Amino acid sequence: MADLLTLKKFEALSPFEIKDELINLAKTNSKRSQMPFLNAGRGNPNWVATTPREGFFLLGQFAITESKRVMEHPAGIGGMPQAKGIAGRFEAWLKQHKDMPGAGFLTEMLPFTVQKFGFEPDAFVHELVDSIIGDNYPVPDRMLVHNEKIVHEYLMWAVCGEPRPAGKFDIYAVEGGTAAMCYLFKSLKANRLLVPGDTIALATPIFTPYIEMTHLEDYDLKVVQIKAPQENKFQFTDEEIRKLEDPKVKAFFVVNPSNPPGMALSKETVAKLANLVRTKRPDLMILTDDVYGTFVHNFRSLLGELPHNTIGVYSYSKYFGCTGWRLGAIAIHEDNIFDKKIANLPDEAVKALDKRYGPLTLEPRKLKLIDRIVADSRDVALNHTAGLSLPQQVMMSLFSLAEMMDVKKAYQAACMEIVNKRLWSLLDGLGLADKLTPNPNYDAYYALIDFEFWARKNIGDDAVEHLKRNVHPLDLAFRLAEAHGIVLLNGGGFDAPEWSLRVSLANLPDDVYDDIGRGVRTIARGYRDTYEAAKGAAAKR
Repeated sequence: MADLLTLKKFEALSPFEIKDELINLAKTNSKRSQMPFLNAGRGNPNWVATTPREGFFLLGQFAITESKRVMEHPAGIGGMPQAKGIAGRFEAWLKQHKDMPGAGFLTEMLPFTVQKFGFEPDAFVHELVDSIIGDNYPVPDRMLVHNEKIVHEYLMWAVCGEPRPAGKFDIYAVEGGTAAMCYLFKSLKANRLLVPGDTIALATPIFTPYIEMTHLEDYDLKVVQIKAPQENKFQFTDEEIRKLEDPKVKAFFVVNPSNPPGMALSKETVAKLANLVRTKRPDLMILTDDVYGTFVHNFRSLLGELPHNTIGVYSYSKYFGCTGWRLGAIAIHEDNIFDKKIANLPDEAVKALDKRYGPLTLEPRKLKLIDRIVADSRDVALNHTAGLSLPQQVMMSLFSLAEMMDVKKAYQAACMEIVNKRLWSLLDGLGLADKLTPNPNYDAYYALIDFEFWARKNIGDDAVEHLKRNVHPLDLAFRLAEAHGIVLLNGGGFDAPEWSLRVSLANLPDDVYDDIGRGVRTIARGYRDTYEAAKGAAAKR
């Protein structure tokens, strides 16, 4: 087992880097003991959405026929698909291939989009076909025209909730939530909305990169934590919310539902934040990362509640089981405070930004933040080749449409059933299944085991105090890996309680989660035995 000095060396590392060390320990144990290797440290789901994927791969076959229709060279060269009459050819081709996987979905998709969005059939089908072939640069570079309208409607359901915000959002399709974070930090700095030394607020616990990026010398931001404690069901207390009244706090970054506690902001919390912004901080910039919103019924994002103050980040990765596709979106309302703040910057800053974006437009001051983000993602000079790859954008459209066409929300119900079944299995292993009741704000994608909170009730306060005096918090994660082949991430790296662990409920078979719970209980008994032995030795002295 790692000693105290060794564990202290890991304190500065991200939990995602510590994970590699834990994996090595767990794999070694698995080989030695024949116990299973259980890596619940990664959030990659082990299910995939099949219907839109079937549509994608069948659409690709039709697209090839369209290329060969224009040109078919014996060397294996085709032409660029043509728009005129393509919708009719598509429908006829689908009838000929009606027994192929995906044919039913694509057949229903075309009239659905024409009716719902008013798309011109040839224009829409051509966008899909030409894009899946990937024979052009993305035009517009920010997002394909039809795809943006489809994703906008999907986001209204997935994150904005009810009541639907008025107006519309401009959307930028990006390479997953990861790219969204990187691009946003870069553009907020480039446009002087956040400068080194500024203060921002982070809703904690929070996804580790939001903590780490603020400390990079590129940004050098001061951080105020807006804590959501377990004692308050992972909602912000009134005292914490009041911290946002300080005008020094330029921006508030939120992951909602939170990662790792998995708790969505309640309606009451959203209302309190909205009241604060509207009455006291109309200048507050908000960034909300809502990747897990689809795992909560009637989810409501700050993007929907405070659209003018908020930048939204969304990733398709978790809900559709498509982390490898790298599909994400940045959404900013057409009427927003960010563009207004840029317009009101000091003259020196405005002139500097004129120079930065001048090569893109004759009127750089009219360039919206969303389009500046696109340019900054390619260091401005390469803006003409910006944009998410077109086959990726097709997949984004098909994922979105599959969800919209599922009026009974059977897919969402199935995803929720998967993670909740695993949650209750974990709780059973921990001996908690009969002590807890479901929370409607909980997404059940991750479980945060507050070991100290649990241990005080199960091995006693004295044993826990002895543990905290003599054992490093990382010992818990290392001991689980080395003795049981179980990899969990340390919660302290997410600004969760130091003696806590994040369990992914997404990436392992259903039947192993009770083993994880029992492994944690076994480690706790070991700590209690060590305490009892120390107490006995002290009594003899």
